[in-house]
Amino acid sequence: QVPLKPGRSLMDWIRLTKSGKDLTGLKGRLVEVTEDELSKHNKKEDCWICIRGFVYNVTPYMEYHPGGEDELMRAAGADGTDLFDQVHRWVNYESMLKECLVGRMAVKPVAAPKGELLLHILIFLHQIPEDEIVGLNMFGYAQRKYIFFSSLCFLFYSYDWFQTDSLITIVIYTKQKDMNADLVIVDCQDKQLRGEIIMDDHSYLVEVDLDHAVSEDVAVNIAEKVGKVEIILNKKDNIHWKMLGQPCEGHNTFIKRTDRGLFYRKCKLVSKTEVTHDTKLFCLMLPKGTHLRVPTGQHVYLKHIIAGTEVVKPYTPVLPFLPLDFQEPPCHDGVHIYLMIKIYSHGLFTQALDHLQIGDYISVSNPEGNFKKSQVQTSEDLLLLAGGTGFTPMVKLLNFALTEVSCLRTVKLIFFNKTEDDILWRNQLEQLALKDERFEVQFILSQPSKDWVGKQGKISSSLLSEFVKRSRRDSRVLICICGPAPFTEQGVQ
Repeated sequence: QVPLKPGRSLMDWIRLTKSGKDLTGLKGRLVEVTEDELSKHNKKEDCWICIRGFVYNVTPYMEYHPGGEDELMRAAGADGTDLFDQVHRWVNYESMLKECLVGRMAVKPVAAPKGELLLHILIFLHQIPEDEIVGLNMFGYAQRKYIFFSSLCFLFYSYDWFQTDSLITIVIYTKQKDMNADLVIVDCQDKQLRGEIIMDDHSYLVEVDLDHAVSEDVAVNIAEKVGKVEIILNKKDNIHWKMLGQPCEGHNTFIKRTDRGLFYRKCKLVSKTEVTHDTKLFCLMLPKGTHLRVPTGQHVYLKHIIAGTEVVKPYTPVLPFLPLDFQEPPCHDGVHIYLMIKIYSHGLFTQALDHLQIGDYISVSNPEGNFKKSQVQTSEDLLLLAGGTGFTPMVKLLNFALTEVSCLRTVKLIFFNKTEDDILWRNQLEQLALKDERFEVQFILSQPSKDWVGKQGKISSSLLSEFVKRSRRDSRVLICICGPAPFTEQGVQ
């Protein structure tokens, strides 16, 4: 982020978009934009950007962009979708820039290969028995049992359903070994069923408008070794269903997760606890018909409507406290999500969160992130560098490392803060260090009081060289870092 001029906050931008001022320069007209026309608008005083096929005049937004004008100019006069997805695809740009919409990109005709020829090529390449092909879909790809994607691989993905007098069971066959509960997300509310199975950076979706009503109780069973997932629903009425229901747009698809978009459900705020003078622990309760667990190292997005505009921010869930008994992995209650959030005095979003009352609702997305537990499971030394609330992703990581990774010799947290009052869960961390001899914590303050006897300073090569050390010369080391952007950039250097 960069410092913005006075009067250029998010709230100021919302006010401008509601003022009735013409922000496109087209007096309310929507136009079709060719690539050639788009490329002409590539200056700060005349800047158009395309995101997902829609073109926006971002010229009036330049001074309000938290990342600065130069960041926007990287996509000036061009398709900025990939750049946008890399930096902040969670931002609801449709809502933020709706008054800047110029129009759609003109569609270029594309010559598609004949479906029958394409199918025969694929059958030859992969030796698919012809009697296994159900038919061709509109794109000429093999339908139902096989899903074609860019690396010319076929994944066997399918689902079935069956019923008893009182139950509906949907069975998804993933053929994925080591399938676990973290990889299955189910939402069932108001006859809408959505079940998503995560496979690295892809996901498979079952999404149906159910034929009849079901209760809020949803069960998920997983056969981990064969990758079979069962979603079990309770019928409200003991009647025979003729069909599961009407498929929704994304039903029975296997695509990249970034192409699928974020799915939200409303969660109830059940408690709000003070952690430090400016940081609170929020406890949110998932709806009854939701099965969701946020994997270690992943985050969710909170969405809240502020002054009529949807605002979205990412947060990493934590545990309600740091467990000190590592005899067995903690059981997930599967009901609550805990978020440790710093409340900024001039922060539009965090101020709105702080004003939520117990019993109020806020929208929470599916988990996102590409952290792999295997990175920890193959390491001998784990070093965690945290700045302020950059401590939040370290909480579950610490718990996982000390509970489930036997090959780790040392786990060290180097925790940077301004003052002693800013240190999150100091007492718990010190107790943990006493409890487990593998764990060590070092607090470093940039604005200490005169009574502080510990280390002081900001992140630097000289400070890190004292602490970032291997337990032995050839040990495998994993270093994880999180904090404000300058902290992270300096730490990586």
